[in-house]
Amino acid sequence: MIKAVVLDVGETLIDETRIWSRWADRLGVPRFVLMGALGGMAALDRSHSEAFELVRPGFDVAAETAAWERDEPGSLRNHFDAEDLYPDVREALAALRAAGYQVIVAGNQPERAHGALVAMELPVDSVHTSDGWGVAKPAPEFFAKVAAVAGREPAEILYVGDRLDNDVLPASAAGMRTALLRRGPWGYLHAERAQAAQAADVIVDDLHALLPALRAMA
Repeated sequence: MIKAVVLDVGETLIDETRIWSRWADRLGVPRFVLMGALGGMAALDRSHSEAFELVRPGFDVAAETAAWERDEPGSLRNHFDAEDLYPDVREALAALRAAGYQVIVAGNQPERAHGALVAMELPVDSVHTSDGWGVAKPAPEFFAKVAAVAGREPAEILYVGDRLDNDVLPASAAGMRTALLRRGPWGYLHAERAQAAQAADVIVDDLHALLPALRAMA
C-alpha cells in the first residue's frame, strides 16, 4: 500500500517558463529560439544544457550564471518563486495530505531552491534538493535518500515526475511506484513513448489526478 507521495520540482511543481524566458533574454536570442532548442534536446534525449551550446557555441553556463548574479544581485535570474507554481499544486498536495498520505518534495535543484520552496509554505511534510543531499537523479543513491527521509519501504512510495530517464525509470528500479506527469517538454514527449505505459504505474495530466490514481491502486 502506498503511504508516501514524493514529487519532483521542475515542471512538476514549478512552471519553468519564466526561467527559460529570462535565460533567452540574457543570451540575447528570441525566446522562441531557446524554447525550440530545449524541445529538440528533450526529443533527442540530450541534456538541457546542450541547448545553450546550440544557440551560443562555447557558452560557459557556470561563468555566465556567476556574471548574471554580479550584474543583477537582487533579481530572480535563473531561479523561481511562488509565482511560478503550477495552479494545481497547493490544492492537490493539500488533498493528498488530507487523505492521509505523507507528501515530500525531492528533486534535482540547487541549494537556493530549497529556501525558495520552504518559503512557499506548501502543504508538504518536508522539502529536499539534490544539492542538499550531494547526489542527483537518476543515481540510485538519490532514491535511497528518498526512502530514508520518508521512513518507508520503497514499495510504499509513489514518485511523481515529468521524465522517464530521471524519474520513472530510476524510481521504479529502486522499487518505488511511479507516476509520469504530462507536463513540460519532457513530460509530453516521454508520455508518448511505448516505454512510458510499460514503466509508469500511471500517467497523469495534472496533480489533481494523483489522488484518484492512488485510490485505484489500493
